[in-house]
Amino acid sequence: MFLHLSRNESVLKKEIIGIFDIDTASISADTRAFLAKLQENKRVVNLCDDLPKSFVLADNELCESLYITQISAASLKKRTDIY
Repeated sequence: MFLHLSRNESVLKKEIIGIFDIDTASISADTRAFLAKLQENKRVVNLCDDLPKSFVLADNELCESLYITQISAASLKKRTDIY
């Protein structure tokens, strides 16, 4: 099954490592450093037209990717629980 993130972008649910609220997760210096490293390695996919609300960390056989979306973490979590 897939989780739709925004802008015709979806990820396999089995590849999702975590769904995070952008306001609470980015408080930690370690998390900010991790996000900066992903950005530096061009592993961040920005799916926002507006203010971002959450990010999804996914890992497939090729690499880890971070998807920034304006859909709330709670809504994304509910979508994963439906199926």
